[in-house]
Formats: sequence, structure tokens, C-alpha cells
Amino acid sequence: ENTLETMTGEEKFDVSTAKGLAGFNGFMGSKSYIEGYSFSAADRVMFTKFSSCPDASSYPNAYRWYTHIAGLQGVRTSVQAASGEAAPIATPESTSSAEPQPESKPIDTGKQEEAAKSGEGEAGGEKKLSKNQLKKLAKGKGDKKKKEKPNWGDGSKKVKKEKAAVPKFEFVNNTPKGEKKDLSKIPMEKAYYPVAVEAAWQDWWEAAGFYSCDPEFAKGKPKDEKFVIVIPPPNVTGSLHLGHALTAAVEDTLTRWHRMKGHATLYVPGTDHAGIATQSVVEKMLMKSTGQNRHDLGREKFVERVWEWKKEYGTRITTQLRSLGSSVDWSRERFTMDAMLSKAVVEAFNQFFEKGLMYRDLRLGNWSCALKSAISDIEVDYIDLEGRTFLEVKTHKGNPNDAKGRYEFGTLTSFAYPIEDSDEVIVVATTRLETMLGDTAVAVHPEDPRYKHLHGKFVIHPFNQRRIPIILDGDLVDMSFGTGAVKITPAHDPNDYECGKRHNLEFITILNEDGAMNHNATPFEGIMRYDARIAVEEALKEKGLLKGKEPNKMRLGLCSRSGDILEPMITPQWYVNCDGMAKKATDAVRNGELKILPDDHEKTWFRWLDNSRDWCVSRQLWWGHQIPAWFARKKDEVDIDKNDMKNNDRWVVARSEADAVEKAIKLLNCTKDELVMLRDEDVLDTWFSSGLFPFSVMGWPDKTDDLEAFYPTSVLETGLDILFFWVARMVMMGLELTGELPFHTVYLHAMVRDKDGRKMSKSLGNVIDPLEIIHGCTLESLLNKLDGGNLPAKEVAKAKKDQQADFPDGIPECGSDALRFGLLAYTVQGRDVNLDIKRVVGYRNFCNKLWNATRFALQFVSDFAPTPSLLDDLMSSGKMAVRDRFMVSRLMNISETVNNNLAAFKFGDAQGSAYSYWMDELCDVYLELIKPVVYNTSEENKDSRWAAQATLWIALESGLRMLHPMMPFVTEELWQRLPGRGTLGPSETTTIMLAPYPECNQEYKDAEADESMITTMKVVKACRSLRASYNIAVKTLTHFFIKVEPGPTEQFLRSQTDDIKTLGKGEKVEMNPAEMPETVGVVVVDEKTSVYMDLAGLVDYNAEIKKLQKTLDKTMPSISTIEKKKEAAGYEQNVSDEIKASNEERLAALKKKVADLEKAIADFQRLAELEKK
Repeated sequence: ENTLETMTGEEKFDVSTAKGLAGFNGFMGSKSYIEGYSFSAADRVMFTKFSSCPDASSYPNAYRWYTHIAGLQGVRTSVQAASGEAAPIATPESTSSAEPQPESKPIDTGKQEEAAKSGEGEAGGEKKLSKNQLKKLAKGKGDKKKKEKPNWGDGSKKVKKEKAAVPKFEFVNNTPKGEKKDLSKIPMEKAYYPVAVEAAWQDWWEAAGFYSCDPEFAKGKPKDEKFVIVIPPPNVTGSLHLGHALTAAVEDTLTRWHRMKGHATLYVPGTDHAGIATQSVVEKMLMKSTGQNRHDLGREKFVERVWEWKKEYGTRITTQLRSLGSSVDWSRERFTMDAMLSKAVVEAFNQFFEKGLMYRDLRLGNWSCALKSAISDIEVDYIDLEGRTFLEVKTHKGNPNDAKGRYEFGTLTSFAYPIEDSDEVIVVATTRLETMLGDTAVAVHPEDPRYKHLHGKFVIHPFNQRRIPIILDGDLVDMSFGTGAVKITPAHDPNDYECGKRHNLEFITILNEDGAMNHNATPFEGIMRYDARIAVEEALKEKGLLKGKEPNKMRLGLCSRSGDILEPMITPQWYVNCDGMAKKATDAVRNGELKILPDDHEKTWFRWLDNSRDWCVSRQLWWGHQIPAWFARKKDEVDIDKNDMKNNDRWVVARSEADAVEKAIKLLNCTKDELVMLRDEDVLDTWFSSGLFPFSVMGWPDKTDDLEAFYPTSVLETGLDILFFWVARMVMMGLELTGELPFHTVYLHAMVRDKDGRKMSKSLGNVIDPLEIIHGCTLESLLNKLDGGNLPAKEVAKAKKDQQADFPDGIPECGSDALRFGLLAYTVQGRDVNLDIKRVVGYRNFCNKLWNATRFALQFVSDFAPTPSLLDDLMSSGKMAVRDRFMVSRLMNISETVNNNLAAFKFGDAQGSAYSYWMDELCDVYLELIKPVVYNTSEENKDSRWAAQATLWIALESGLRMLHPMMPFVTEELWQRLPGRGTLGPSETTTIMLAPYPECNQEYKDAEADESMITTMKVVKACRSLRASYNIAVKTLTHFFIKVEPGPTEQFLRSQTDDIKTLGKGEKVEMNPAEMPETVGVVVVDEKTSVYMDLAGLVDYNAEIKKLQKTLDKTMPSISTIEKKKEAAGYEQNVSDEIKASNEERLAALKKKVADLEKAIADFQRLAELEKK
């Protein structure tokens, strides 16, 4: 067994193995990277490997390094191009602070001393030995004991202490519901606990009315100062999933941002009655609990049961939205079956009918036998079969000829029809053999010489003896395909339907609504359709008419709601003529009135709407908006058929039954006593009421204050999967019924999938409730949830297996802020979101960093009193150091960037900029720079200290406001804890959500300070690189010398010498010294600047020479091995170019490594000799 001791450096960190990954992760645990570090050849090698390593995000310390490297200019692109690998998304797992992480495994970042000793500059980029030497630090981190190794510095080895287990945090919310949290009575915890931080704020925000908007206030605002958005109403059937959580995160970020900008802002919540889904759920629960179906109860009782179910379970969604922090106006919450919205549905139906757009017709359409209802074309999913395929059919008992009960599809069956009064037969073929029971013709091409003698003849149906004409149809029949004869079933095939209309054929329906054969299919009446297929085949075989069966490619249409295989069926339905409305909707996009983002979805918009078909809006359900149409007849007209299209004029559409009666009396010229009215039992497609949502929630058709103030809305944000289902219909119905677009912008976010790219599906066990991430949950609770659902036992078992693989330890508590922030980070327009829960956990660590950074910073401003005009006072004070000017300048620049990104719907970029502001500018740089300034309370430092405190307070307060739309809870809690709260005058708000959003003051941008800090950080990086190269302990301050050419760079560095000393851990920093000791290490920053560090007495040179020589001795054999391979006979002829290129690359890397080692040994030998002198 190889140990780390016997492995070469690169083998040791082979990230294609779990052992290598663990070693690399441990090695990186004590490393620190800041903006400005360069990218070394060693980094490039590791980056290329790590970009495609398995389960990389499970190794947070290594991923932290990867995040930094991935962010360097040009590195990511060049490495991916060279390697041909796609780099994973960088994550923030590194953001854990030194504080313990409650309810999650802490990341071992090492002690502060070890961090400084081993890694302030591994990525320095110079030709030095830090890579191989520092890798030695990884030894001793495994299970096996290692020998004590010489260590740079004092020669001792750091002993890693075991961390004590973090006790479970217990929290009790003592804030009365609806009251503001009194933080003066709640000490600030040492670590971030989401359950405590997020408690009480939502109730207070809601009770205080911060979410509402006065219509009169909105009426007085111009369009560009109003923001109105309606929630895409989720189905009331169940709980929200992570796709809904992404929607909520995006919408609420926009809403809170606009509210903070002082705009009239309204976010309207609501839920959809989800006709098919809700009826299905309640029917399943009814059958499971009572053994009854809806027909056993009757329509009225069943609908009552659905309302009871809605009352009991419908609040789950509102609970989730509140937990997510959605700032919706709950006083305006709507449900699509509410009285107000139902009124709008009736009005819309009537207006469409009065305009001639709504009509009733007997047409061939999609029929779901499972739902016993018609389905619109866009609710059809398709699967392509390459040939003979067996599929499970849930509405059937099972195929007795298949061990798994599956039914055969993807075959073409040929059979013969006997010619009337002849011994001759004509052979036809079909993929749906059972439909031959409804055949009403056999078609041949009029020019086909094979069948000239059969023109005008008939065939005899073998089972019912029906005479079936042989017809001539050049449009349908292809003489070269098959036998050139085609069976025609007009009532069950779209092409045959058109043929039947051309030839005035009989339309025979052979199926009942449940998919069983009806009386027209004698002698197979009562048999389910695919059982009938088997029975017909056997019967044809017995009659000697079966001619063969062969595999055949085909496409099957599935019901997107039930998964059932759809049947083309002729049924009477209500339709909306969409031609004119579709043109208006496409014109709005083409002329720029309506924007669709990302704009590459416009082509989908045009493809659907330019080829729109009339919309079938009736559904054969009981739950939903019953169609406001009545069939009218006189009492003595007992034989009149409501489904006969000749009687369509008897259908009366009205706004109420009383109105319908009045219209029917006039229509039939009769008395009320003579009248019989039968209301259509069907309900409207759920999307019909959803299409009215932007204006029905405002009270349309009534002229309400809300409709005047808040319609049209501003933006529609939703998933791209319902662009036509919902978005297009809202646009069409809004333009037709109100004369206005319902919104001016459509933003489509990507689909949320699991980390493996699979669609979120209950049957896969990968549907996650946002609350399970917010509050955390055990694996047991995830599995129990599956047991309590309606999934079949087989699917439950599979889902459990998947969940056990994905969440073996359950899901740790992350909080709403981390979930929202993490989801926003994924919003790369146009791409699917492959959500890894571990990445969300990383943002929970960022919340902890935010918490601890603020807690640490509060001690710096504990004696500071802010003023209402603090920023202006600071900028005009003349007391600011370069570091202060830099911090304010960065705040201005990033405020501008975040605002611009939010305005452009670039949520991922906005999130990344805000994250970078806190991590890279405030925490990593400014907080460190001002430590000695704030700790110095001398009189002569008074002005500098005040400027540092003022800058810090502004940076914290503005940074929290910047983050608030994305992370509402933790920002409110920290903002309320800042000193001076409640003393800043009449313009001060009681909540961060009403405070103004940070804006960029162009005058406060400071390009000179920015450039000075960039220059300074390059030198700091060089200082850290030197310390890391020689492994100087953090407590050991070093003497630096900086040589720089005269000019702006020198001025910058002289003005920030103290800052260099602070961040570079310097005891003393000398600029352009007259002389320097010979025992120095050097880093060349650029052509103008070099940094030197005095090494006298700090390094055991002989010990390091021995280690380097040992590494050199191990490396040389590897070179010999490759060279021997190259010299072997047949190498050039027999070895692939890929392997030869790999060997050359490896050989070059090893030779460079040897050169670096030899140079380092020579340098140490030189320094050792100098020290002796």
C-alpha cells in the first residue's frame, strides 16, 4: 500500500481518487487567497484536474481555492480550452468563519497561525518551490502516523487539536406575534443561527403593513416609479417546490428593490384551483380513506369535499411563502375560485361569446381516458418509439401475455378485408389495430392500377358485417407505401377525420369515456382498448385475415397531467378562436411593446402563436368554473339532442341563471313555465381563469381603485416551461378584454433540476420542499413524507433509494436567506438550474461570515455616533486616508453595478457583486486595514480613527441595504443592531425594507484611491508570498524592503506603507532603502517594483536543503522512466499521439520541477553561507 510518504507530489494529490481529493482538501484547509494573486503553472495543473473531478463540491477547502482560481482573468477560459473540460460553478463553501457552524459539519480551516505559516501565497506564480514544499504539510493528516519533519520557522510540527462537538442550538421565540423584535433584550449570538435570526420579522413586516400599497399613492406615480407584479399562482394541490422558491426569490428581490427605491410597489399573491390536479388528488384521498369515488358522492357533495380539502391543506403554500420572506400583500391574496375571480371568468366567457370568439363544436380532439376529459394540444407530451416496445398502462388490469403486464406498442399490423361478393381481399395496415372496429372506408389512390377494378366496390367488416366503401383519395394515400390501401377511421385519427369530412363518411366512435369499447365495437364491447387490441388480433388470426406484424417507429401522445396515452376522440367541446388574439400578441413583441427575456425565447413565442390553433377550453370535470352556458328547450321537446350541432343555437350564454332564463324565453318565444334549462356540466380549463389573473385580481370587470392604480402590471416572472400555457394566454386575454398589455416585460427563469440534471419529479424522490432546506430535516422525515403521499409502492421504493443516496445525513438547516441567495446565484439566463443542496449550505456559511464580520465590526463602532448626513460629512472632512476613500469608492461602484444588474434582470451578477463587496472588499481588506487605526485611541489619531469608524459604519449599513432584497432576514437583524439606530432624524425608517436602496454618487468615486489600493495589494501579495515561501509563523513580523521606480506607483506605496505593514505582517517597511542585507528573499512584482524580506534568523536552511534534495531524488527516476519509454523500439510508430503528447507534457513539467528544485537548493545554500558570515 502506497502512503503519502512514498508517493510523488502529484500522485499524492491525484484528484481523480477519493484519497487524493481528501489530501488536497486537507492541504488547502490552511490556505488563504485574496484578489490579486497570480496563477502559477502548478495551479494550472491542479485546476485542470479539479475542474472535472468527481463530487468536487464535497471538498469545501479545495473548492474555495478553485473559486478563487476560476475568478482570475482569462484563467478559466484558457484552462477549459486546453483541457476540453467544462468547469463546475464556483461555490462559496469557503466562507465559513472561525466560529462553529451549528447543525453542520465544521470545515477545518486550521488555526490562524497555521494559516499564515502555510499559505498566504501558494499561487504566487514565481519560479519557486512553494508547491512541492507546501504539499509536505498535508502529511500527517491521514490515519497513519508520520515521522516528525523539519518545519520552516521554529522547526516544530503543529499538532492538530480535535474540535469539540458543537452543542445543538435551542431557540425559543419570545417575541409576541406581529410585534417588532426587541434586540436590546436579545444578546448577539457568537454564530449565525437561522432559526433565531429569521424569527418574528415576517410577522412584524406583515402586521405593520409594510407590504401594502395605497392605490391613491400609486395613482400619483409615473409608470417608471410603479412596480406591480402578480405571483404565478401555484396549484393549491400541494406544497411549493424549489422551482417555486426560485420564482419567489427573483420576484421578491425585484419587489423589495423597487420598494426601497421609493416606487409604488405591489406584489399580489394567489393560488390556482388546478382543476385536473386537485380533483385527482381529492379523488385519490377519497378512495384511500373511504373506498368511494366521486360518482358515489355526487357532484355537489364531491365539490363540497374539495372545498373542505382546500381549507385544510391550502395554507401550506402561504406558510412556505412567509418562510421564504416573500413581501406579498396578504390583504390582497386571491384564489382563482374566489367570488371576485369567478365573476371575471363568467364575464370573459360572455364577452368572448358575444364577440363571436367562443363557440361550441363537435371535433376530433385529445381525450384522456384516465381523466375522462378532453385535453388541449399544448397539454400533450410525446414519446418516440424506435420499434416494438412494451409499456405499462395504468388504466388497464395488465396484459396476461406479458410477465410484467405491459402492452405492446411500436408495431405495424397487417390484415385483410374481404371484398363484397368476391373471393378477393384488400390488405391494410395499422399501428392501432383496435380502431378497425370503427373503420368506415378503405382508401386507395385513384391512379393506382392495382385497384382500378375495385373503384366503387365495398369490403365487408369481418366482425359486424358492415359494408365499407372503397374510396379514392389522392391526398391521403401514398401508392408506394405498403399495399397502397389505407383503412379510414374518421372518429379516431386526425388524418382520417379530414378524409371523412372530404368524403362525407360516417363517424363511428368505438370508445367510452374510460377507454372501454362501446356498443359500436361489438363483439368486443366492454373490453379496455388495449385488451381489445389483443382480442382483435387473435380473432383476425382465427378468421385467417391476419397477414403479419412488424416493428414500426411511431410517436405516442401522453397526457401531461396523468401520463395516460391519449386517444383522438370526437366530442362536443367549447372553443376559443385565437387567430386575432394571437396576432395581437405577436405584434406586441415584434414592435417592442412587450419584451421577453431572455430574448432568445421570442422565437418560441412566434412559433407557437403564428401557428396557433383554436383553444379547447371545456373540461369534463366537476372541480372548476362551471361553464356559464345553458341548453334551452321547451318541455314538449323531449327528443332534442344538446350534442347535435344543428341545435347549437339553443345554447344560451349568460352572466347568471336568471339572465339565461330571460334570454331563453326570448329565444324560444315561450313562457318561463314552458322552459327547460340544462346547464353545461363541464368546467373551464384552469388556464382560462389563470389567463385573467393580472387584471381579475384587481377587480376586473368592475372599475375598482386597484384596477385603475395597479393595472397594467409591470413584470411577469415565471418559468420558461409555461410560456404558452399561461404567459401567451394572459397577453391574448389582456389585450382582448382590457385593450392593454397585462405587463411590459416577461422574465423567464430556467428550470430547476436536481444536481444530476434530472427533472424534479415525485417519482424520482428528488422534489424538495423549500422548508426542508430552510429548517433542515432528517433523512427519516424525507422518507416518511414519501410514505404519506399518493405514490404507488413501487415508485415509493425507488424514490426512497434516490433520497438515501442524495441525503444520507438529511438536509442541514440553511435558512431562507441562504436558500434565496443560493438560488439567485444560479440565475444564468437561458440555462437549466442543476441545484446542488451543498451549494446552498455554502451560502449558509456566507450568512455566518456576514454575521461574524458585522459582530466583529460592531466593536470598532461601539463608541461611534452616526449622523443623518454622515456620508457627506465624511467626504468633506479632509480626514480620510486612502483606505477610507477606497472603501467608499468601492461602495459607489458596486452600488451602481448591483442596481444596473437588477434593472437588467441579471440576478446572478447582482448577487455575485454584492457577495464580492462583503467578502473581497469589506472583510478581507478594509476590516483588516483599520484594526490598528481603531485600536489606537490616542489624541493624535483621533481624526483618522473617526474617519475609519465613519467609513466602516457607512460600509456596513449600505452593504446591508444592498443585500436586503436578496437576503431580507439577516440584513434586517444586523441593520437593527447598528449603533445610532433611532437617532438619525425624521427621515430614518423603522425597517431596512423601507430604507433607500444604495445609489452611486459619481462624485464619490475615486479612481486614484482604487489604483493606489490595487498597487498596494500587489505588494501585499508579494509580502505574503515571501512569508509563505519561507513558512514564516504569523506571530513573527518581518522586515520588508520595497524598491520602486519614482512616479505614481512610489507615491501610492508611500501613502499606504502602514497598510502594507498591516496586511503583509511586517515589523517594518522601508521604501527604496540605501542598502539592504544580503540575506533576503525577493519577489518581483512588476518591471517597476520588487519586494524583499530579510530572512536572517528565520529559516533553518540546512533542514530545508535536505527536504528539497529528498524531493529531487524522488523526481529524477520519473524523468528516467519517461525517457526510457521514448527510447523504446516502436514508440514513435505504435504509441498514440495523445499519449505521446501527454508524456511530453509530463516530461516538461518534471524537468521544470527539477530546475526549480535545483535553483531553490542553490538559493538556500547561498543564504546559509551568507548567514554564516
